Amino acid sequence: MEYMTILILSVVGLVLGFGVAYFAGSRAAANRIADAQEKAKAILEEAEKEARTIKKERLLEVKEELHKKRQELEKEYAARRAKLQSQEKQLVSREEAIESKLELIARKEKQIQQADQELQRKQRLIEQKLKEAEALVAEQNKRLERITGMSQEEAKRYLIENMVNEARAEAALLVKQIRDEAKQQAQREAQKLVIEAIQRTASDHCVETTVSVVNLASEELKGRIIGKEGRNIRAFESATGVDLIIDDTPEAVAISAFDPYRREIARIALERLLADGRIHPARIEEVVEKARKEVDEEIVRAGEQAVIELGIHNMHPELIRHVGKMKYRSSYGQNLLAHSIEVAFLAGIMAAELGLDVQHAKRAGLLHDIGKVLDRNTDGPHAILGMELAKRYREHHVVCNAIGAHHEDIEMETPIAVLVQAADSISGARPGARRESLEQYIKRLEKLEEIAMSFDGVQKTFAIQAGREVRVIVEPEKVDDLTADQLATDIAKRIEEEMDYPGQIKVTVIRERRSYAIAK
Repeated sequence: MEYMTILILSVVGLVLGFGVAYFAGSRAAANRIADAQEKAKAILEEAEKEARTIKKERLLEVKEELHKKRQELEKEYAARRAKLQSQEKQLVSREEAIESKLELIARKEKQIQQADQELQRKQRLIEQKLKEAEALVAEQNKRLERITGMSQEEAKRYLIENMVNEARAEAALLVKQIRDEAKQQAQREAQKLVIEAIQRTASDHCVETTVSVVNLASEELKGRIIGKEGRNIRAFESATGVDLIIDDTPEAVAISAFDPYRREIARIALERLLADGRIHPARIEEVVEKARKEVDEEIVRAGEQAVIELGIHNMHPELIRHVGKMKYRSSYGQNLLAHSIEVAFLAGIMAAELGLDVQHAKRAGLLHDIGKVLDRNTDGPHAILGMELAKRYREHHVVCNAIGAHHEDIEMETPIAVLVQAADSISGARPGARRESLEQYIKRLEKLEEIAMSFDGVQKTFAIQAGREVRVIVEPEKVDDLTADQLATDIAKRIEEEMDYPGQIKVTVIRERRSYAIAK
């Protein structure tokens, strides 16, 4: 419509233009105006036709769009209607299902009420039967009491005791079977491992004494050692801290001291004095000081040699010096350095067999008794002192734990600690490795027999084989065969907890019953 209006206005303008031109021009332009009017009329007719055509096209487009919209609305309406019908059907089916469930619930309620009534009836019947049974049990108990002559409480105690004894017997038998199987298997493996380690580190042992002997070229030297009014010998003993024994032994002087370090310094100093010939208090002090420096150097060399022999690397120099000190220390007469080297070898071999860290085992074995060479002013168990020393010089945690736990002063955290403890026992238990005083030996045997006698049912105890075995004789009326096995285990545990001893101690429990009769 807008297009047609514009067209009409343009035509009118054109006509007016022609008219103005016509009236303004000459009369000769009349014909041209008439032509222009005809053209304008033709244009107007064509514009009207075109406008009608456009209008029809627009109407057709609008009708088609309305038809499409109507079809879409009809489809949507049909879909919604179908959906509503489907939902309506579902609601109907649900209502039917609910009604059926309600009917089922009603039937179940009736059944439950009936079952409840039946249960109440049976419960009343059971209560009645229980009362009758209790009356019968009471009557039977009274009869049993009259027949056995025992009260109900006494009978209960008797039954309980019998049941407990039977349970203990069965438990003891089961424990014995399990323990025997485990012991056999573990013993075979452990024996194989230990024997191989011992064979590979077989070595000679000798017990160190507390006396060193210095040979003299002649008897006259004894007088020079003593000096005028004994001043030389007093100066020597004061400087070295040893006892110099000069007796009737021909051409020999004995140096007595419990400290091997002092005894070695005194031996070197005395030999130097005798070789030099100048023996007087001032010279004695000078020579003793030189001998002490030489021994200190030897300590460092001994520590380095031990580390090289074991193939141990990167050990702190101060720890190496403490290792060297062990050369001049002894434990139960056994040289401490030789013992520690042997423990290191044994622990390393067993660790290699078990697939453990050999270096850790060797280091722990070498350092396990390092606490014994510390100053006397330091208090505490040597295992703990050694552990603290190793920690101070940044040894591995596994090594420190093995050092501190080899006498069970702390808890063992790794298998290496167990190996070091076993190697320590093996080294100390070798024949001739250690010396034990008579008084300590007797006390150990008495303690063994005392522990065994403290158990109920034990009649006699005998410590034999130098304290390597204790035999326990029990009363057969109080101790049966299964209890005897448990008794042996309990005695062994008490010995482990309360005593310190080299090697191992065998506990043998003997149960014997003898019957006698005399024919006359």
